[in-house]
Amino acid sequence: MKKVQTISEIRKIVSSVKAEGKTAGLVPTMGALHEGHLSLIKKANSECDFVVVSVFVNPTQFAPDEDLESYPRNLSEDLKRSEKAGADVVFAPLVSSMYPEPQRVWVDVEGPLTETLCGASRPGHFRGVATVCTKLFNIVQPDRAYFGEKDAQQLAVIRAAARQLNMPLEIVGCPIVREENGLAMSSRNDYLSEKQREQAGVLYESLELCRELFDSGERNTARLKSKIRETIRTCPSADIDYIEIVRKDTFQSEEDITAESLAAIAVQIGPARLIDNITLNP
Repeated sequence: MKKVQTISEIRKIVSSVKAEGKTAGLVPTMGALHEGHLSLIKKANSECDFVVVSVFVNPTQFAPDEDLESYPRNLSEDLKRSEKAGADVVFAPLVSSMYPEPQRVWVDVEGPLTETLCGASRPGHFRGVATVCTKLFNIVQPDRAYFGEKDAQQLAVIRAAARQLNMPLEIVGCPIVREENGLAMSSRNDYLSEKQREQAGVLYESLELCRELFDSGERNTARLKSKIRETIRTCPSADIDYIEIVRKDTFQSEEDITAESLAAIAVQIGPARLIDNITLNP
């Protein structure tokens, strides 16, 4: 497996692969790879002839008061894990390569897809996400790109951008990978102490209780959200950012669930802002 830092070199490598009629898959990451990331690499490896993993902590999706500087970074370990999972090359560009001049051209997805949930809590976040992913797609030219369903809103935003901008690639969503207590795997879990990590299991517990209530016939979103809220509040260190239930196709809220929907949460536990979701399908 090879590590590449320059745009010209990764383009040359992938171009030669595709000239042989092979398919290329891309797994975009911000590094600090965990089992969730590795599941994406393995999925890409099972479906594509050549797999590129990008490792790039994208500054344009962080607000000034967020954790850009402290975001976990361990490139040497990422290289080992990528190779073991089946990656052929890791593209780890410098910020100066991805943003060689002040960025004046942005990919902006409008409407409920970016105005609700994390879009409401983190203004400008999805503009940075959509822009850097478009850059990566233009650089690597993959046939498929792989994203985790933990970041369900991000996945929906990228799918919308790829579809409406006629990008010639398939966006593949992959299931959430969880720790033993149900906590969705995330690079930010590294911020948690052992006790906080244990307490964070309440997030998935709350979503599972919501699902049980839904499966028993409850369709009113206010009552379903109330079940999530009362469960999370049993954890004294949990600070709720949002609890929402939205339609999965439009990300709009409804009083009652009438179509496939997403129960999504964002909760601060200690230094970590954690997100999770489940699908509710009537």
